[in-house]
Amino acid sequence: MVITLKELEMYSDFDELSNDVLDLASEILPDKLIYLTSFSNKEQIILKLSTDDTSILLTEGMVINIDETVCNRIDFEKKKPLIYEDIREGTCPSDLKNLLEDVNIRSYLGLPISLLDGERFGTLCVAHHQESVFDKKSIVLLQKIARMFSYYLNLEHLAFKDPLTNLYNRRYLSKKFEDDYKNGGIIFLFDLDGFKKINDIYGHDVGDGVLKEVALILQEFVKTQNDSYAVRLGGDEFLIHFSATYSKAEISKLAENILSYFRGRNTIYQLSTSIGISTYPADSDTDLKTLIKNADNALYRAKEAGKNNYTIFE
Repeated sequence: MVITLKELEMYSDFDELSNDVLDLASEILPDKLIYLTSFSNKEQIILKLSTDDTSILLTEGMVINIDETVCNRIDFEKKKPLIYEDIREGTCPSDLKNLLEDVNIRSYLGLPISLLDGERFGTLCVAHHQESVFDKKSIVLLQKIARMFSYYLNLEHLAFKDPLTNLYNRRYLSKKFEDDYKNGGIIFLFDLDGFKKINDIYGHDVGDGVLKEVALILQEFVKTQNDSYAVRLGGDEFLIHFSATYSKAEISKLAENILSYFRGRNTIYQLSTSIGISTYPADSDTDLKTLIKNADNALYRAKEAGKNNYTIFE
């Protein structure tokens, strides 16, 4: 799963450590612009620059279409750096040459930063407005710095993730809610109809597989929605938080759409879900614990009404 900017903002010492990474890299290759980036599915974001005093036309926070960035050409699978000591030489493809010239980069070194699961995080890059020589020793040292930074990212990332499903966990939900609750929102609380029976009959390994399948369904759903994310609270209990307000009709439509995602996965276990929904307006003083309790009450009523159903807390 891609690390979002919202998640990065929760990481302890992220700014300090990323600045240390740039300082160390600048010691190895002084007088160059060093910068850190992150990837989403569609964009590259410039996270940090070693200096603002540069003729290179990059700025912190700049967002670039992923198909129009040179860093996207780095071989993440083989963990190989991308090196152009002088883009005017024939080794640099014309389309990349144009992209680099547009931001006044004549020499470029890009190093991949990946997470433990192989997911691309972003890059550590070196750029200069003149031709440069990137010697092997410098490249090896920069690779070690990038690798150490990836270890830090993995530790922080895992602290906010459920190890079985790779969904966000309660810790992420609590911290994210603190940042977003003033905008208003909705909580959808799920549990699985008949999950205990699956565990009892087929065993916990099969049960774990079912939970992973549910996580994939929820991940697919939240990708279609803005300002939403999925959480595993524990056991077979899951949650989706929407950081926006909706009408009752819109909430019902969301719930029906989620139920249709589950109905579309017609497995031999005949699995379905029930949903309890609680809402809160913008600038509400309602706390997360109360919202989950309200959603849980609604979930109980949804199950009483016949399961594979949803109820909105009134």
